[in-house]
Amino acid sequence: MTTAIHANVLSLVGHTPLVRMDKIAKEEGLNCNLLAKVEGFSAGGSVKDRIALRMVEEAERQGKISPGKTVLVEPTSGNTGIGLALVAAVKGYRCIIVMPEKMSREKQNTLKAVGAEIIRTPTEAAYDSPESHIGVANRLVREIPHAVMLDQYNNPANPDAHYHTTALEILAALASSPSTAAHPSSGTVDLIVAGAGTGGTITGLSKRLRESNPALISLGVDPVGSVLARPESLNVLKEGESAIYRQEGTGYDFVPHVLDHHYISEWVKSNDEVAFATTRRLIRTEGLLVGGSSGASVWAALQWLKSGEGYKKIGGVEGKNVVIILPDSIRNYITSTWLNDDVPAEKSANSGPAAIDAVIERELAKVSGLATPP
Repeated sequence: MTTAIHANVLSLVGHTPLVRMDKIAKEEGLNCNLLAKVEGFSAGGSVKDRIALRMVEEAERQGKISPGKTVLVEPTSGNTGIGLALVAAVKGYRCIIVMPEKMSREKQNTLKAVGAEIIRTPTEAAYDSPESHIGVANRLVREIPHAVMLDQYNNPANPDAHYHTTALEILAALASSPSTAAHPSSGTVDLIVAGAGTGGTITGLSKRLRESNPALISLGVDPVGSVLARPESLNVLKEGESAIYRQEGTGYDFVPHVLDHHYISEWVKSNDEVAFATTRRLIRTEGLLVGGSSGASVWAALQWLKSGEGYKKIGGVEGKNVVIILPDSIRNYITSTWLNDDVPAEKSANSGPAAIDAVIERELAKVSGLATPP
């Protein structure tokens, strides 16, 4: 980020800081450099701003969408939707976001503030169900004129955004911080850690960072109840475990096309308890105001770094650089029960068949020139 005047907020997408987590590293007995890539500092507040901007600009370049005509429709856990709505607001697109009920009220409020239409879907709906966020988004694209789904689950612009921006920012930050007696550094990324939702972040990062360091270890983080980790035996539920998890933005009941397991060295499964406890620890110990998936990734990194193999290779070695992606900020979760146990869950009014039909009717009215305010 520079001190120059910016043309608009889109130039503030990405360009996020790399921050040392020395207190936690010391508490855990680690000798490596524990570094956080704090994506909450991006314009829309999350790592997903990057892919939203890149998907839109790539679709524009290919002539698939145009401002003032195209309606952008996207199924999302919320952060991609916020990034997309932000880009849509600046560039002049209408935007409809479909997300499961479990996603936070703050995400919905932010989307509404930026001008997006919002539809909520049952959290328990399977990805291939017509009632899921993906199923509803597909229906909207079929029935609304000029509607386009950029499709973060299959769009190569998703991992490309991290290959071309996030990874390069990390390498530049390390290059600008040379090794010193106080903070020895290998000068490269030795371990990259990221949670997997679509899988675009961990795939794009691992691909580019391994080009700079062929010895790179890439650690994927997947919640218990999800099916993204490999080997698949890691995804088998143990006694007492549930397929339902409250972590947002990570894990799925299908494997998105943009997730390339070839680039990921190892996987760690996290559960809600450790994810949220570690998030609270990050906030109170390091002052990092982050969301629940950040806690999951830091917890997973610590488990691996303190293991016999992990400690020998990286955790116990001075100068080794561990970079952990912290995807978003606490803004999205201020009233979440895991942060505030006294706040009850609230069901959205933007869900169900009537809400879907209302959105379709409004969009059809806009096309026919008979639009009425929502």
